[in-house]
Amino acid sequence: MTIPFPVVDEIARHCHQSAEPETVHIEIHLPGPLDPPRLRKAFTEALQRHPRALMREAAGPWYRRRYGWELTAEPDVEPVRFSGPGGDALRAARRRALERTPPLTASPPIRLEVVDLAGETGVPGDPATALILTVNHTALDGPACLRVLATAAELYGGRDNSPTAPPTRPQPPERPAPGTPSGWSRPARVAPGTPATADLGNELIVTELPLPHRPEGAAYTVNDQLMVATARTLTHWNREHGAARRPLRITMPVDDRPRDATMPIGNGTRLVEVPFAPAELDTDDIPALLRRTAVRTRALKALRRPQLGRGATLLTAPVVPVVWRGAATRGLRRAAAPWTSTTLLSNIGRIPYPLDFGGETGRARAVWFSAPARLPRGLTVTTASTAGRLHLSLRWSRTLLGPDDGARLLDLFAHHLHTTEAGT
Repeated sequence: MTIPFPVVDEIARHCHQSAEPETVHIEIHLPGPLDPPRLRKAFTEALQRHPRALMREAAGPWYRRRYGWELTAEPDVEPVRFSGPGGDALRAARRRALERTPPLTASPPIRLEVVDLAGETGVPGDPATALILTVNHTALDGPACLRVLATAAELYGGRDNSPTAPPTRPQPPERPAPGTPSGWSRPARVAPGTPATADLGNELIVTELPLPHRPEGAAYTVNDQLMVATARTLTHWNREHGAARRPLRITMPVDDRPRDATMPIGNGTRLVEVPFAPAELDTDDIPALLRRTAVRTRALKALRRPQLGRGATLLTAPVVPVVWRGAATRGLRRAAAPWTSTTLLSNIGRIPYPLDFGGETGRARAVWFSAPARLPRGLTVTTASTAGRLHLSLRWSRTLLGPDDGARLLDLFAHHLHTTEAGT
C-alpha cells in the first residue's frame, strides 16, 4: 500500500541536508536491564501494531507529482541495536542519534539503541539502561514514536501502559489578545558563541531540573513558564554578546492528537509562533509577563490553520513534478531565512505513559527529547517531565555555538526558569 506524503513530510524531504541531519532524539532511562531477544520481539510487534511506523519511501520516476510512503508488513532492517557497557557508551549513542539519519529507503525510518549504563558516571538517578531512539524527522515526530515505545513497553512487560488523562486547560480566546507584537518583523537571531569546530551538525546537552512551582489556579501553565524562561534566556545571551535588540519569535509545536492506541503516527504537530517585543522581556514584573504570555499562547493554540501554514499547502500542491517543487521550496527557504523564528521550544509536557517494562527493568525514570537545530535558528529547547522532574535538552548547531556556550545557556535557562516561580 502506498500513501502520498503529507505536506510536512514533503517539505522536510525537500529541505533535507546530509551535513545537518534532521533527526529527533528520544532518550529513556530505566532502572533495570533489558533482555535483547524479548525487546526485539516487543519492539517489532509494536511497529506492526502502528503500521504507519513501518514504511519506506516508494520509488518513482523523476516526473512524478508526489512522493509516496510504501507500508511494509515487516522491517527491512533490524531496528534494534545493543551497546555494551563502557565509560563513553552513552555519549557515543547520543552522538550517533544526532549524526546518523535512518534512511527513508529502508523500513522503518527509526533506530533503537539500547545502552548498558554499567560503569557510566554522572547519569541522573544511576539508571541501568538507556534507550536511545533516533527518528528521521521527515517521516515521524517525537510524540508518535513515544506512542510506539509505550506499546513496546506494554508488550515487553505485560503492564498497562495506557495514557493518563490530559490536564484540563482554560478555554482559549478565539484570537490573539490586543497588544500582541507583530509576527512580520525580522526576529532576533541567537548571537554566535565560540564554536569548537567549523563542522556542520548538532551538539546536545541534557539535564534534570525541578519542575517550576506555580500557584494553584494560576492563569498560566508550566508551558508558559518555559516560554518566558526561553525568551529571557536568549535576551540575556544576546545582550551579553552585544547583539542588537530585536523582537523574539519562538516556534511552538502544538499537538492535538489523542495519546491512546488510535493516535495517528507520523508528523502530527502544527507550528505556531509566539512573538515577544524587546521591552516586555526587560521587565521585572514576571507575573504580568506570564499572564500576558498565557493569553498569547492559548489564543495561538486555538487558531485553526494548516500544520505549516497555507503557503506550505500551496507549495506542495501536486500540479508540477515534485522535483520542481523541491527546487522552489529550497529557494524560498533560503530567501525567508532572515524571517525564520529565533528558536524552537518543544514542550512535550508530562509524559502520559508509565513506560513500565515490568519486572526488574521497571518504569522510566527520565525521558529526554531533542529537536533538530539547523541554521538559521541554530538552537532548540525541548522539555518533558516525569515524576515531578523537568528533563531539559538544549541542542545547537556546531557552527553557531560550542560546548561552553551550551553550558552557559543551560545556566541562564535554569536561572530564568526559577524567576518564573511565585514569590521570586
